[in-house]
Amino acid sequence: MADAEAEIKIPKTYKAVVYDKPGTISTKVVELETPEPGMGEVLINLTHSGVCHSDLGIMTNSWPALPYPTPAGQVGGHEGVGKVVKLGPGCERSGVKVGARVGVKWVASICDNCAACREGHDANCFKQKISGYHHPGTFAQYLISSASYVTPIPACLPSQLAAPFLCAGLTAYSALRKSGARAGDQIAILGSGGGLGHIAVQLATRGMGLRVVAVDAESKRGISVASGAEAFVAHTAPDVVGAVRGASDGGVGVRAVLVLAGADAAYDGAVGMLRFGGRVVCVGVPEGEGKPVRGCVPVSVVARELSVVGCAVGGRREADEVLGFAARGVVEVRVREERMEGLTGVFEEMERGMLEGRVVLSLE
Repeated sequence: MADAEAEIKIPKTYKAVVYDKPGTISTKVVELETPEPGMGEVLINLTHSGVCHSDLGIMTNSWPALPYPTPAGQVGGHEGVGKVVKLGPGCERSGVKVGARVGVKWVASICDNCAACREGHDANCFKQKISGYHHPGTFAQYLISSASYVTPIPACLPSQLAAPFLCAGLTAYSALRKSGARAGDQIAILGSGGGLGHIAVQLATRGMGLRVVAVDAESKRGISVASGAEAFVAHTAPDVVGAVRGASDGGVGVRAVLVLAGADAAYDGAVGMLRFGGRVVCVGVPEGEGKPVRGCVPVSVVARELSVVGCAVGGRREADEVLGFAARGVVEVRVREERMEGLTGVFEEMERGMLEGRVVLSLE
């Protein structure tokens, strides 16, 4: 191990992008001192990081549920890919080697011992640490991470294409599994043309045999249909619920609705799109306090035997599985690469709903 590390030159400082004015859309490229990995930790030289809507929420302090405001100087990001360049003490049992290409997810580390961890609910670990919030995130050239929780990246998958699967792909896959839909079922995906949505459509149609009614802005029709949706409804249509039901077999509604858009309006019609016994999967987090889901009242849920479930993000097993889909070419993420200096502009586009697919920062 020492010989391998000796061949890798680790600089004393590195570049990172920080939120310099939390509460607003503003980022700054800074120079930071390269940290030393501690017990059970690895130092990773990151080359790429996806940009997620969750990063926007953290930067602008628009999620009241977070325990404290984002501090100035916070390094954001949680979809990072790079190579391990140094091991801290106690990493032997993790199986991670110097030179291995790994990914860092939204959940950077878990305790592996609480009730949630023991039952396989990584996203609900009582002591979880979030990348880009609890500690430095992946908008950086170097990063310390938990050796036991990094995700191996398939050798055949380019890093810039792998990065979005560490949150967008992982969350989409977990949400589809939680939907209860089976091959041949129709589902609606709200927010179908975004970074998360276009992956979800592909996973549903190409990987799981589902039929998708896509809902998004008219400008996202092309990417939604190209990803495999059999029908598309613009979210500005006079009667979105009626249009989705009209696209379903017999007009009785879809088996499941995945709400990937972080907007109250997306939730308003979700319940009305369902057929009897259907399920809404809540993924997108609206800014502010949020509003109750219209139509999700006891009489509706009871009479039609509906259910509503939440999906924060997937676990490490699901991360391996969704990267397998990507490695086999079942799913192809639409990526636009940007430099670190362009991150503020990317967030401004994101806020205006102008982004198609996923933006990935090149950190080299």
